[in-house]
Amino acid sequence: MRTKSAESVFTIGVDLGGTTTSFAIVDSSGKIIAKELISTRTSSVDEWADNLSCGIEKLIVSSGIGGNIKGIGIGAPCANAVTGCIEAATDLPWKSPIPLAQMMEKRLGLPTTITNDANAAAIGEMAYGSALGLKNFIVLTLGTGVGSGIVCDGHLLSGTRGFAGELGHMTFSFASDRECACGRKGCLQTVASAKGIIETTRRLLRESDTPSSLRDIPADELSPLAVQQAARDGDNIAREIYDFTGRCLGMAAAEFASITDPEAIILFGGVSKAGDLLLNPMKEAFRQSVLHLYRDTVKLTVSGLRDADAAILGAASLPYLGQD
Repeated sequence: MRTKSAESVFTIGVDLGGTTTSFAIVDSSGKIIAKELISTRTSSVDEWADNLSCGIEKLIVSSGIGGNIKGIGIGAPCANAVTGCIEAATDLPWKSPIPLAQMMEKRLGLPTTITNDANAAAIGEMAYGSALGLKNFIVLTLGTGVGSGIVCDGHLLSGTRGFAGELGHMTFSFASDRECACGRKGCLQTVASAKGIIETTRRLLRESDTPSSLRDIPADELSPLAVQQAARDGDNIAREIYDFTGRCLGMAAAEFASITDPEAIILFGGVSKAGDLLLNPMKEAFRQSVLHLYRDTVKLTVSGLRDADAAILGAASLPYLGQD
């Protein structure tokens, strides 16, 4: 057990994803003291909240930080920073609205602030990651769905309820035959999310007779990680999947550049771990599609922080910022 100074102040950062929830104790300098994760896929939101509360309590005890906790910050899909509720989230297994801040305050007795998960990732990248020193950038979170955090002139673009910049739900012709969980067709997240990659895999395997190691994986066990590994091993179908996904991201990013004139567009989340498999075709398509004004001014890169650390660190900063 590590004993922390009585003068030290800590916060709890939580990244609520569609599949897993990561949480950590973070000190005032942005250092992660201890981190754990639990499954998001529970039968009820109360079960999830109980599991998270128990996990946080255990982490606090094992870290030896005592009661020096300023508060909890949570990044979650469709989180309304004003009301503290999750509203109409399509990639979570529970019915909305969810009074998330109130639920955690009741269980742990700590002030809780929530924000959109992609906004939390953008805050984390700006403070500690690839956006350090930047004032204009976009973070695209590629996970169960596709979210985005947009920073303009050094300020997070939030909007009335914190829902500004739902770029994953902008529609494109390359996805016009794909129905999104939101009820519309053509959303970027139907291609560039983990679910989107699995759908592309199934389509290519069905439409092609090209040999592929992916054919040996049961349909319900397919994952972006398996596709990524196959691509790195030289599997032609797997490489085609990432080439298609990257090109779609590049065309979408070209449109996003025209909206905010960013210095960088940063990929974050599980899907982005494919690295150059995704970035190379993305950069090529971006250069071919983007307005000439932005062709050589926008850097396309991946998060400078490992795993879910950008979202956790951004969420952990919320108790210092107040309702933002």
